[in-house]
Order: sequence, then C-alpha cells, then structure tokens
Amino acid sequence: MTSPRLSSLHVYPVKSAQGAAPERADVEPWGLAGDRRWVVVNGDGRAVTQREAPRMTQVVAVPQADGGIVLRAPGTAPLTVAVPTGGGTSRVWIFSTPVEAAGAAPEAAAWWSAFLGADLRLFHLDDPAGGRPIPPHDNRGRDDGRVSFADSHPLLLTSTASLAALNRLVARGDHAGDGPLPMNRFRPNMVVDGTGPWVEDDWRRVRVGEVVMRVVGPCARCVITTTDQEHGTRGKEPLRTLARHRRFGGGLMFGQNLVPESGGTLRVGDTFSVVE
Repeated sequence: MTSPRLSSLHVYPVKSAQGAAPERADVEPWGLAGDRRWVVVNGDGRAVTQREAPRMTQVVAVPQADGGIVLRAPGTAPLTVAVPTGGGTSRVWIFSTPVEAAGAAPEAAAWWSAFLGADLRLFHLDDPAGGRPIPPHDNRGRDDGRVSFADSHPLLLTSTASLAALNRLVARGDHAGDGPLPMNRFRPNMVVDGTGPWVEDDWRRVRVGEVVMRVVGPCARCVITTTDQEHGTRGKEPLRTLARHRRFGGGLMFGQNLVPESGGTLRVGDTFSVVE
C-alpha cells in the first residue's frame, strides 16, 4: 500500500450547488476558504438544498478571488454575483439554526428563481467567526467551533478505499445498476488515497500536510447521496447498501466530520497521517 496522500480538494461556494476542485485551499476555523459561504433560501428564509431541489446539481458556482461567484447552468446566461456590502443582514435558517447573512443583488434572486421555478433569494455569510455554532450534540460536548452554511461541521473527509469497498457491496445488492458510485455523491472537502477501507472509523485526530484536525465522528448520509450530481436524477443507492452495512446510532454513515485544530494551506498530494 502506498503512503496515504490527499488526492483531491473540493470547495462548494453555494450550498448544494456544484463546486470546484482546486489544487490548494486555505483552512479557516469554519472550513476551507470560500466553502459554502452562499446559500439559496425560500420565501420563509429557509435553506433550499438538493433534498428539495435536485436540479441544483446542474448549477456550477465558480469562485472568484474577491469572494464573489459566477453562476452557470444549462439554458441560462452566466451571472456574476459580487459579495454584498453595506446592505445589512437578514436572518436565514439552516435547519433549525438562525444565521445572520447578507442578501445578494436582486439579479441573483431572479436568476435562481427562474432556474428553479420558485421565489428564491441568495445570501452570503459575511462573518463566519460570529456565525453558526457547531451543534453541541455533534461536537462531543465541546463549544469551540463555528461552521459556515455546511450541514454540521467545517470539514468532511472521505477515502477512496472506503468508496471502493462500498461499491463492491452495491454491486452485490438489489440495485447494482445504480453503481459504481462516484465520490461526488458524498460531496467531501478532502479525499485521501492509500488507506484501508473503513479504517477512518477509528481515527481521532489526523494531520493533512501542515494542518491538524480533530475527527468528530462519521457523517450521516441523506437522499442527496442518491442524486446524480450531473443530471439531478435519483436512484436507491447508496442508502440501501449503507442501511445494511453502515448503520450506526440510527444514521447511515460514510465519511468523517472534522474540525480544524490549526490553520494552514492544504495542497493536493500532501501527506496524510493519523495522529491518534
């Protein structure tokens, strides 16, 4: 087995839209720089995700150096969205947690509303340091972290070995035609290569390049993992197979949630090691 390495990085500027795979990314306390700093919300101010709107898979959000984004989707003209300034904030909801965020220009609301066929707006998290706390029950009792618009934690790590093992299980199941599944179904921030399958269940702290991270625990998966990230269509896998083989504490688990203990820059090819 080769020495474990960071094989890819993934940043998703808009929650539930497609993202980018940079060769390097800075680690901030609330996640990779630029990751999930934008969110689409409905008329009630609640986050809209692929759970309700699988067509979001077809939206590509291209990050810009100044924090803005360029939105691209089939059948629509690209739209450049600047980071909002000077307009104050409004309350938006990520599940049951309120967050103060700044509304993007009306053109962004019109773009999203037209593409998804609903009354929607786009918001930006301008102050992650004062934003949403990591849910206490997901943080082993520690109140020491903030998170962007990600579901629960700053970072999500998966391994190619565990995906290969999962795909072998899928191939033996009733919905083998759904596989093999690509890694993008799980929307990780970091993918590591060169480990054994499922060994991440025992990790407590890891080091990627110069950055040390605390492993909070496995990530419970939802219907988004059954959604083709290019076309927005849905199948039965991997949830059927995870229910048979990876059900822990009531959740269907794949990948590990992490909290950074130090800052730094990650680069594809960085060494990966288990600290404890």
